[in-house]
Amino acid sequence: MGNGAKAAQKRERNAGKGGKAEAKSQLKSNAAALTIKCKTCFQSFQSTTNRKMLGDHATNKHSKTFEECFNADDGVAR
Repeated sequence: MGNGAKAAQKRERNAGKGGKAEAKSQLKSNAAALTIKCKTCFQSFQSTTNRKMLGDHATNKHSKTFEECFNADDGVAR
């Protein structure tokens, strides 16, 4: 048996092991994490966004306070 036949046998054995792993995307989990929404412009924010960042959004974009743009029970990180 030559080296070519050995390589072919090895490829056949390894073909049943699953081959390459599929690429994993984080897009679905990122979209699921967008749980905070501005009541004025409906922009979504991730649940890990802190209150200061959301307050900056409210004052800079809308000249409003945090309470006017966001619900306090949205699970905002403090």
